[in-house]
Amino acid sequence: MRVLVTGGAGYIGSHTCSALLDAGHDVAVLDNLSNSHIEVISRLKTISKRAPAFFKEDVRDQAAVESVFDNFHPEIVIHFAGLKAVGESVQNPLRYYEWNVSGSVSLLQVMTRKKIKRLIFSSSATVYGVPLDVPIREDAVIAPTNPYGYSKAMVEEILADLVSSDPDWRVARLRYFNPVGAHESGLIGESPTGAPSNLMPCISQVGAGSLARLMVFGNDYPTPDGTGVRDYIHVMDLAYGHLAALRYIDRHKGVLTLNLGTGRGYSVLEVVNTFEMISGRQIPYQVVDRRPGDVVQCFADPSEAKRLLEWETRFGLEDMCRDAWRWQSMNPHGYDAELR
Repeated sequence: MRVLVTGGAGYIGSHTCSALLDAGHDVAVLDNLSNSHIEVISRLKTISKRAPAFFKEDVRDQAAVESVFDNFHPEIVIHFAGLKAVGESVQNPLRYYEWNVSGSVSLLQVMTRKKIKRLIFSSSATVYGVPLDVPIREDAVIAPTNPYGYSKAMVEEILADLVSSDPDWRVARLRYFNPVGAHESGLIGESPTGAPSNLMPCISQVGAGSLARLMVFGNDYPTPDGTGVRDYIHVMDLAYGHLAALRYIDRHKGVLTLNLGTGRGYSVLEVVNTFEMISGRQIPYQVVDRRPGDVVQCFADPSEAKRLLEWETRFGLEDMCRDAWRWQSMNPHGYDAELR
């Protein structure tokens, strides 16, 4: 198929592009490079022996997006483009609603005009907020606690309303848990701009000596070691989940809503200990106060994805740590060529 990937130069988008290219699809990336790097495109060519088409455009610019559609003629869109930092969304909510919600509406308006009615949407487990029960099923209460989560929930609702208005639409809303790791080549991975806020990049940078220590936010939770528990999923498992969703919506109309996670949780210290074992590096850490809004544990019930998509994760925590460390070791400054 001809697949347009918005935000395809980003972390999850680039790994999904790799999986799409390897599966034989024709791929185009639409990305404004606000939180990604053009280097990704050439590295995808190295990995997959062919590069995706690339358009440096913004999904909020409908004229530019229409031009991309006229040039590439996609059959389906995978929509990653957006902002994703919870803390930043609290500080600047209007920016998140503009980029994530208005940007998605603009894209959908172009798709409607071009009669392209197949979409896979990059959603998030943040739409569940503080879970009442774990593992979390897709029919759990939607109760976000921050503007980022609200922006994802809003787009999910917009997509449901769109399908209700026009049953020819085929939409998958994929709720990710905590993507980590990198491509096994070490050529693409997570390259945060500025100080990292997610656990695995923090651990990796401590291992590499770029950060002095890891901050552990609370060790008094009612968990086996007192630290918070999350569902970490290898980014390539997530990428393969998109391939499975693409196959599904090619055969089914309507809205598909699925969790993409492993179905089990790992504590912060489990991840630290496993990373130390894999890398041979000590990860010093300092316990500090809990962050407001952090939950005790959060992990998926992925049984629906297994039933409907015949998809399940193949990589464990050791694989996640090994691939994250390989990426960090090979790319100590991420994609920043001036610092390499």
